[in-house]
Formats: sequence, structure tokens, C-alpha cells
Amino acid sequence: MDGVPRVPEQRRPGSSADTADQAGALRFGVLGPVRAWRGEEQLPTGSPQQRALLAALLLREGRTATAAELIDALWGAEPPSQALAAVRTYASRLRKVLDPGVLVSESGGYAVRGLAEGALDLAMAQELAAQAEKARGAGDLCHARDVLGRALALWDGEVLAGVPGAYAQAQRVRLEEWRLQLLESRLDMDLEQGCHAEAVSELTALTAEHPLRERLRELLMLALYRSGRQAEALAVYADTRRLLADELGVDPRPDLKELQQRILQAEPGLAEPSAPVGDPPVLPVRPAQLPATVPDFTGRCAFVSELSEVLATSEGRVMAVSALAGIGGVGKTTLAVHVAHQARSAFPDGQLYVDLQGAGPRAAEPETVLGSFLRALGTADSAIPDSLEERSALYRSVLDGRRVLVLLDNARDAAQVRPLLPGTEGCAALVTSRVRMVDLAGAHLVDLDVMSPDEALSLFTKIVGEERVASEREAALDVVAACGFLPLAIRIAASRLAARRTWTVSVLAAKLADERRRLDELQAGDLAVKATFELGYGALDAAQARAFRLLGLADGPDISLPAAAAVLDLPVAETEDLLESLVDTSLLESAAPGRYRYHDLVRLYARACAERDEWPPNERDAALSRLLDFYLATAAGVYAIERPGDRLVDHLEHGEFPGLRFSTRHEAQDWLYSEANCLLACASQSVRSGNLRRAVDLLWAAKDLAESGANSRDYEAAATAARDAAQSAGDVQAEGRARTTLTDAHLAAGRFAQADEEVSRAAALARQISDPALNSWVPNHRGVIAVYRSRHAEGAAHLQEALTNFRADGNLAGEANALCNLSRSHLAMGQTKSAIELARQGVSVYDRLGHTLRGANGRYALGLALAQAGEPTHAVEQLREALEVFRDSRQRLWEGMTIFRIAEILLTERKPAQAATLAEQSLAVLRDIGGDWRRGNVLTVLGRALYGIGQLDRAQACWREALSIYEDLGSPEATDVRGLLSPVAAA
Repeated sequence: MDGVPRVPEQRRPGSSADTADQAGALRFGVLGPVRAWRGEEQLPTGSPQQRALLAALLLREGRTATAAELIDALWGAEPPSQALAAVRTYASRLRKVLDPGVLVSESGGYAVRGLAEGALDLAMAQELAAQAEKARGAGDLCHARDVLGRALALWDGEVLAGVPGAYAQAQRVRLEEWRLQLLESRLDMDLEQGCHAEAVSELTALTAEHPLRERLRELLMLALYRSGRQAEALAVYADTRRLLADELGVDPRPDLKELQQRILQAEPGLAEPSAPVGDPPVLPVRPAQLPATVPDFTGRCAFVSELSEVLATSEGRVMAVSALAGIGGVGKTTLAVHVAHQARSAFPDGQLYVDLQGAGPRAAEPETVLGSFLRALGTADSAIPDSLEERSALYRSVLDGRRVLVLLDNARDAAQVRPLLPGTEGCAALVTSRVRMVDLAGAHLVDLDVMSPDEALSLFTKIVGEERVASEREAALDVVAACGFLPLAIRIAASRLAARRTWTVSVLAAKLADERRRLDELQAGDLAVKATFELGYGALDAAQARAFRLLGLADGPDISLPAAAAVLDLPVAETEDLLESLVDTSLLESAAPGRYRYHDLVRLYARACAERDEWPPNERDAALSRLLDFYLATAAGVYAIERPGDRLVDHLEHGEFPGLRFSTRHEAQDWLYSEANCLLACASQSVRSGNLRRAVDLLWAAKDLAESGANSRDYEAAATAARDAAQSAGDVQAEGRARTTLTDAHLAAGRFAQADEEVSRAAALARQISDPALNSWVPNHRGVIAVYRSRHAEGAAHLQEALTNFRADGNLAGEANALCNLSRSHLAMGQTKSAIELARQGVSVYDRLGHTLRGANGRYALGLALAQAGEPTHAVEQLREALEVFRDSRQRLWEGMTIFRIAEILLTERKPAQAATLAEQSLAVLRDIGGDWRRGNVLTVLGRALYGIGQLDRAQACWREALSIYEDLGSPEATDVRGLLSPVAAA
């Protein structure tokens, strides 16, 4: 039977028959060993010939098989003399095992009948494949990929495993071909959805397993090209052409040739996937992110009509863009949200919204916004590329064919907006900004001015109430005039009045009458909004006002409730009550449960209030000092949980305000990574405000952030600022420690020359003072760097010094660290036996201390030593144990390096296909961390693995990229790679 297997006797969904997953129902498997189950109980299926009979009947699709057909299926052209009797015996035995009426005799033959829905894995696979094809035809790639993945998961090893005979072999070949077709279809959808980076590893392994299958080669070429690896993609074609010529004497098929030409020409359409990723597969989502429109929206009729008309004409146009400009508080966001809600029906595929924070010092980065938008549109994190250009391209591809409205609020300038515009027919964008975007090509520009007096009074009346305003109309006009007819100012004033039933409108008017510079500030732009904030601030009680002022001092993007309690020096419960009351006044926003943030203008105003009103003045510095104490104490606690027995925490500066306590390592890590942005902002701010030593020690305690990938750049920037400030202040201890933290950042990024320079200066500073932490960690770092830079004897000497100093300090965890690093040094000098012993000593110390994370680092060192000693099995065991911990601890640098080391070992074990798969995984993990030198190492190993599976041109492409890296860095590894690229090696 050709093509996709069909099993018509299996009942379709909706059948009244019992389904196979009910308790006690029969189930059968042929996509692996031939098996039968009743419920969860596996049934005996007998000898290989008996299983062959059962398989032949199941694959007959419910039709009767004659005795002659069954004999042929079991024994082929040379059946035994008692073949018919054997068939009857096998059938009789199967009847005793199966339910009555399942295996029936008919017309001198046999058939399997009456199976419940889903009773045969082949029938389920066929049904799922049909569903996937239907979903793909309907454009629902996410669902199609999900369903196809479920179909492929039904295969459990070799089809009809252990079943003898030519018939079984023919079925194996047919069903394996079908599986490969399904797999190619799923991989094709992976690439359509942007999962090219993830697909490379799987396709590399598949092309090694099926070297003559051109469709897999074609998909690999496309995946590599979309991953920015054009040279490797072309090398795959060259490998394929040579292989086909050598093995079959033919050329690649036309589709493969055409793809090669398109890659050579760098065809633009080839680089962009056509749909968002679905890993894990999700159904298409329709984002509805618009903030709620205000129920008391007032006036702006001409603007509403104008903008609605522009949006209504978006169909058939490339894109409709309207840009609203005006001073802060003029109502740009309110108008845009109101218009967007009115236009929702014209954009049935969703509405996206983002506050671009353009008025503040830290405007939102377009790549960050694009990541958020792509996730909202159903794209998985693993499929979102890193660069702005790639994200923007994927974003436009995802929106192609959809009608989506994008509201870009509070934009800084046109440069920030351009990557966020849909650019496709049927979509539209609304942009609000304080500047006129005359350089935003094709945009419909709208200049939004203050409200008219009638509109302003109407808005005020809706909020306060008709009864209170009617009796004091003149006073109400005075109020809105004093607010400069700014909608935000009017709303704040009216809301405060509405919340205070004992106030009259005249009382409010009298308060506003004292504002002498209001119109001047209105003309100055942002200062016009300050007057409206002054009204809300003036209505706060003393505790609320103090909280408002002090919380605005912190630099972070938001603030957690415990951190806010530290700033205010109050219990958490009392702090929460105060913050929630500020949220009610709209002076503070609730970003998430337990987290709070200011609008950028309100934060500036709060700081101005603190400078003007806080008494005594040193309370401002004290508040930030308490925040620094909180972060330092909590980060030190996290460090202590992750590194039990490490005495660094005893040598850190100690503040007066306590930190949080955690019961588990995972809770501690969750806090560190969730607070990373705020913690690093606090460190940088504290460096500038004079709390230098505690700021530096906060960075040291949070050193895991240097290796995390997501926070590495911010960590390095903070450490650089701390070093410069300490150097300017002449603080030897602070400078030495700051340079040590900066060394950590450079090491994580693979910048060994810079790390060497920083740690050498730290060593000179350490000699000037008595600092046990510096005296231990500086020689430890110097030893690690010397080993990386092939100065092995020097490295061993530094590490021996570090070991001595750690022991003198009673720092057991530091001792273990130095032992494991010393193992790496001995290993580099060929002293394998001592390297293994040193690593085992280090692991033993870590295990005694309960040191899970750093114990993984010890096992990493032990794995390397065992590998060099010729014990690959034990080496891989150690490395896989370490890998599990690194993944659990979100240590992406060490996760990627451990995968790389396992790939190296597999390569020496002559398992190049597995090594290539792991090397690809390592490249993916280390994509934005670890630095070029480490990438060069992985590429070198990947090239060796590809060479081992016959992909010679692609191997050379990897080596050429590695050589370019090494030459740029001046690394000695360049010599070895040149040898790999020589004609002798290539041959």
C-alpha cells in the first residue's frame, strides 16, 4: 500500500463506541515493538511469528486476510510444511489474550475488528497528520506544528521491532519514510515560524543520519542562513553536491540548486520567516492591550473625527500612521486610547499598546518593546531573535495578513518609533509624543492643544458632580483656568475634590489661586504639568507626602514593597497601606502585586519636592542609604545561601537596615534575578552619591549577575562606574574590590586581556592594605586568567597563593574554588593525576558544605580532568550532573560551556553526529554571553564533528569563522585552526 497509511475501521471522533483510553480498553502499537495493552496492563503477544501475525492483521486496516496471505506475510516464499497449522495456533493463542470478538475468523482467514477510537497508534498518527495538514492549510501553523509533534511522538523506536519476514521489512521501510516526511513537514513549519536557530541542531543530527536525503539538507541550509551563518549554509550545498556525485553519480535536485543561488544573492525574502514561532505550541492569540478608556471622556470632537477617519482608511493602504504631539498632561494618551477603542472593530486581529517612556531618562528600547509585542502575538521566547533588525523583521512578518492597531504612547522620537511600525497593509499605528514627528515619513501629524474652557468645565463637572459645580460655576471656571485647561491637571484636581466631600469648589479655587507661575510653566512644556502635581501633593497627609517624596529618589524602573519599606524605614504592612493610598491618588502606579512605579514626570516632581520639603535635608541621603543597606544585606544573604562556607560575606561592609531572608536556594535566586535591574540601578546611584564601599560590595555579592547573560552588560557598566569613582576618591579598598568585580564581568564575557589588566591593578592595590577578601580572590582570578592565556606555571603559582590565603582566612568554599582552579592549571600542564586529585578534593569540600551551584563548578573541573585521563564515561557523568545544576540555577555561561565539553568528549569517542548536535546547542546557549574566544572554541569542535560526518565544506566554514575570531583576538589557537584548514587536513 503506497502513501499515508489508512485504517478505516478505526472509528472517527464523535463515535459512540468506547474510546481506547477508557479503563480496560484494548490498545495496540505497531510504531515500535508490536504490543498490546488492556488499560495500563501490557498483554503477552507471544513469539516473533505470533507478533508478525498480529501486526499483519492490524495493518490490513480491518480487512480480512486469507490464510495464504498470512502465510506469505510470516514466511514469504519458503513457508514451513505446517505453516497453516502454525497460523491457526497463533490465532488461537491471540484470541485467548484479546477481548472476545476482536480477532474473528472469516472466509478461511482472519481479521481484527471492532477496535475503539485511538486503539491503534498508527491510526492515531494518521488522524493527527490529517488534522495537521488541515490546520496548516488554514494558516494555523502553531496548531499544525503542535498536532504534528504529537503524531511523531507516537513512534517508539524501530517500527515492528523484532518482527521477522519480508512483509514486516517492507512495512518498516514504508512507515519510516512516512515518519521522515512528517518530520520534514514539522521542521519546515519550524522555519516558517522563525525557529531557525533551534532547528539547526536537530537538522545537523538528521543529515548525519540520512546523508542522501536532500530535503533535510535544504532545510538545514535555510536554517543556517536565517541564523546568520551564510558560509555554513553554502558549505552544506557543497557537501551535498560532492556526496551525491560520489555515491550516486547525480547532481542535487533543482530546488536545492535554486536555494543555493538565492543564498548567494542574499535574497531579502529568504531571511524572514513568515509566521511567529509556536514553541511551546500555542493557539494564535488576539492581543487586546489597550488601557481602559475613561468613562468621562470629554470634548475633542474634531480630533476624534479626524483620527477615526485616518484609521478607517487603513484597509488597502500600506499603513495608516497618526502621530499626536503636545506638552505633557495635554491628554494625548487619553485621546489616543479613546479613538483606539472606537476603532477596535476595524482591527479584529488585535490591538497592541506600550508606554515608550520617552519623557524620562530611560526611554524604552525598541528591541525590548518588540520582544513584548512578539510574545503578545503568540511568539515563544525561544524564537525571538536578539538584534533589533531581526526582531523588527519578525514582527512585520507576524503582522502580515492581519489587521492590528498599534498604540505607541509617550514616544521619545521618530527613531524610537520606526522599528515598531507594522508596515503592512491593513494595520495602523497611533503615536503620542511631546515632539512633532516631522521626520516620521507618511505620518498624519496632529498637534494637540489644551482644552477649550467649555470642554475643561465639562470634564471637571463630570468628575466632581453636577450638583456641586452648578452652585459654584464661577469658582469652577477659576479652577480649570488655574489648571491651564490641561486635562491631566483638571482630572487630578477634580478627583481630589470629589474624594473630599467637606471641601467646596471655592476652597479648591483658593488653593489654586496661589500658583503664580502656572502659565509660564505651561509655555515651558513639562513645567506646566508640575503645577497639577502640586495640587495632588498638597492634598496628602504628612505620612503620604513623606512617602511620595522619598520613594521618588530611587533610580530603579520600579520598586518592590520590601525595598520601599527600607526607603521609608517603616514596617512592610504600614508601607503597603501608604503606597496603596498613593495609588488611589494616581501619584503612584501599581506595576504588579507588590511592585510600584512612578510615571516619569511624577518621579521628577517627587524629587523636586524632596529637595524642597524634606527635613532634615540629610533624610534624603539616609533614605537611599537604607535602600542600599537593604539590597546589600539581601544580596549577601543570597550569596551565603548559594555559597555556604564562603567567608566573603563576613568581609563585606555591613549596613544598619536588614535584608530579606530565604528558605531555599531557588527563592534566593528568584529574588536576585527579579530585582537585578533595581539592584544594579541602586549600586550605580550609590556610587554617585558617596556610598562607595557598600555599593562596590553590593556588586561583589551579586556577582552571579555578571554570568547570567540577561544582566551582564548592566553589571559591567555598574562595576566600571564603581571603579572610576573609587579611583577618583582615592579609596584603595573600594577600587581594589571594584576592579575585582569588573574582572568577573570581563571573564564572563571572554575578554581575558581586559580581565588581566583589571586584576593586575587590583593586586597592586591589595598589597597596600590588609583585606582578606582581596588577598584571596585576586590571586585566584589571576590564576584563572593566566591559565586561559596559556601561562600555566604562572597560573599554578597564583592559585597556590590563593589556596594558602583562603585557608588562612578559614574560607572553605574559597579553598574548594582554588583547588578546582588549580586542577585546571595542572591539567593544562599535563599533570593529569594531580589534576584529578585536586578536583576531587574541591568537590569533596563543596559537598560537605552543601554547595550545590559551586559544587557543579567542581564537577565541571573533575569532568575535564577525567576526560584527559582517558575516562570518558566517568567524565560525562560528572559533566551531566553539573549541567543539571547550571540549568536549574540559570547559569547560562556554565550551561553552554558544559554542553561544549561533553561535545568534545563525544568527539574523541568517535561519535561525531552526537558531538555536532551538542556543539550546536552550546552555540545557541552562548549566543549572547561568553565572548568571542569561547565561541571560537565551540566552532572549532563543531567543525571537527561536521568533518567526522562527512560535511566537509560546512566544517571548513566553521573553522574559517573560528580562525577569524582567533586572529582578531591574537589567540594561539589560530595556529591549530590553520592546520585544520590546510589542504592536507581538508583532504
